Amino acid sequence: LPLHTRQPSSQTQYRTPDTMSSLDLYTFPSLSKTLSLLAPISRLPAFLPTSLSSSTRLSLCNLSFSLTNPALSKYRLNVSRRFSRHPAGEFVGKNDSEEEEFQEDVEEVEDSDVGHDEEQVADESFAIDVEALEKEAKDAVREHSVSLSRELKIEDETNIPKETHGKQKRHRSTTRNIVKIPDHLLPRVAIVGRPNVGKSALFNRLVGGNKAIVVDEPGVTRDRLYGRSFWGDYEFMVVDTGGVLTISNSQTDVMEELAITTTIGMEGIPLACREAAVARMPSMIERQAIAAVEESSVIIFVVDGQAGLTAADVEIADWLRKNYSNKSIILAVNKCESPRKGLMQASEFWSLGFSPLPISAVSGTGTGELLDLVCSGLEKIEGPDNIDDEENYVPAIAIVGRPNVGKSSILNALVGEDRTIVSPVSGTTRDAIDTEFTGPDGQKFLLIDTAGIRRRATVASSGSTTEALSVNRAFRAIRRSDVVAIVIEAMACITEQDYRIAERIEREGKGCLIVVNKWDTIPNKNQQTATYYEQDVREKLRNLNWAPIVYSTAIAGHSVEKIIVAASTVEKERSRRLGTSILNQVIQEALAFKSPPKTRGGKRGRVYYCTQPAIRPPTFVFFVNDAKLFPETYRRYMEKQLRSNAGFPGTPIRLLWRSRRKMEKDNGRAATTKTQVNIVARDRKLAVAT
Repeated sequence: LPLHTRQPSSQTQYRTPDTMSSLDLYTFPSLSKTLSLLAPISRLPAFLPTSLSSSTRLSLCNLSFSLTNPALSKYRLNVSRRFSRHPAGEFVGKNDSEEEEFQEDVEEVEDSDVGHDEEQVADESFAIDVEALEKEAKDAVREHSVSLSRELKIEDETNIPKETHGKQKRHRSTTRNIVKIPDHLLPRVAIVGRPNVGKSALFNRLVGGNKAIVVDEPGVTRDRLYGRSFWGDYEFMVVDTGGVLTISNSQTDVMEELAITTTIGMEGIPLACREAAVARMPSMIERQAIAAVEESSVIIFVVDGQAGLTAADVEIADWLRKNYSNKSIILAVNKCESPRKGLMQASEFWSLGFSPLPISAVSGTGTGELLDLVCSGLEKIEGPDNIDDEENYVPAIAIVGRPNVGKSSILNALVGEDRTIVSPVSGTTRDAIDTEFTGPDGQKFLLIDTAGIRRRATVASSGSTTEALSVNRAFRAIRRSDVVAIVIEAMACITEQDYRIAERIEREGKGCLIVVNKWDTIPNKNQQTATYYEQDVREKLRNLNWAPIVYSTAIAGHSVEKIIVAASTVEKERSRRLGTSILNQVIQEALAFKSPPKTRGGKRGRVYYCTQPAIRPPTFVFFVNDAKLFPETYRRYMEKQLRSNAGFPGTPIRLLWRSRRKMEKDNGRAATTKTQVNIVARDRKLAVAT
């Protein structure tokens, strides 16, 4: 492809027969000399023998030279098919001054070509060792990933308040060297009880880590939350549930216990709808708890040892005894930190008809005996043999967005059940809810429903610790996911918060698709509506111009299956690896079309080698002479060329630039370190010998 060339102020001509056309650009006194000068760059022979036929010379002349040498780029040959070299081959100008100017240009090209050859010889002294460069590329990717993860972790820690029970040590997520059993095959253990008795704290103790939000407020947990746990040779799923409320409570007491407000985040909803949503909230939470109990083999009934026996505890115990007497029910008296006082605190719960066990979810007292009782009621599950890691890999899809855009509705529409609570009450979803889902083609996915993400200043001004921790769980869900579905409301404008969420997704390197929910609310739609809407979305979310857009109506179940299809395509593109030969061919074409810009000192960037050492996201490492010679605009151009030639829709791509000087410096440092180690070892041997 031709580069930018300087058009001549006056045209020069070859003397040709009347039936031939003319050469309308700068050229040299003869075609043989021209090809000789161009030979070092274009890899053509250094001369043209006179024995060549006219057709061969014609095919060579029809080439449009796009030179990487900037000094020769203005001398571009564009020869007509009808051109034939005149036997005389002499230059004929319109006047003597033009001929003299042309000769000066030829000398300038020859001088610059000599300098270019010297620079090329110097660059060729940098021998390309493919194995060493591949190893260097993997080290660069690892270094970049660690640096980025540390940076994002620092941002999260500075903006998120500490949870209740801050003195509690963070539990390490324990892993075992066994075959991982799929989640749907593991037995379930449900944790139930009234609000604010420490169910989420016990859940975190059993599964390890701080997966559930723990705040000294009632009604924090609302949906079912799953986590893997094991004890000895037994492995099982622990299910955290919301506090079970009884029908004896009034609506005012329910609002106080659940900390539900009818004003925050519900300004556009009529008052009657707000009250109706609040009235349905207890029944929704109870349905989630009942679903967890129904699918579980063991039930842990948690009560508060410090508060003592309450009427709600008695009603829940009667409900469990009447309906689930065929299951193993364990009565755990929580908040018994002192072993001596724990026995006294647990003694009053004998009246419930179960054997009480004093425990402390915060300090871990009594949890060993609790796990022994849990495992006694479970059946041991053997893992399947010969499970490949790639076959066992289940991509995770996080559903994120601002509050009340329909994230939970999308999850329920995909799985075909009321997996999460859907309500116009702002902030209904608080924890990150994991749900396994199997697509139409048999592909398994892990769907993650998250809490609505509001602006940081708005969350801080509200003073709600629960909401701040919910936002933190949403960002954690983005980090542990593979594909993120950012949901926006069709009738709502794209705000700055949507842009911030999109920016976070790109920094995390996750695949992304944009879901425009509530598409049925757009009035008077036609064939051009989606086109105009997409243009508006692309303009406002410029950092996600590579993400596909899906239009759906989750409440009616329209086009929700397209979300899974798009997510599957994005995951395949995110896991795709480009061949090194094809990759370098694309890079060379991009360099030929547009060379790196020159600095004021006349330096220009050169690309020696390019490779893709990592996937998820696709990461490319460029080995160049100096990374500083490639400005941000040229790096964006190279990314655009990669996307246009190699694809990768729906996933961000990372370009890392490694300088030759830095590589040589690192190699020298490694060699120096090795020498120092040898010297120290030699000194130790001498000391021992002495």
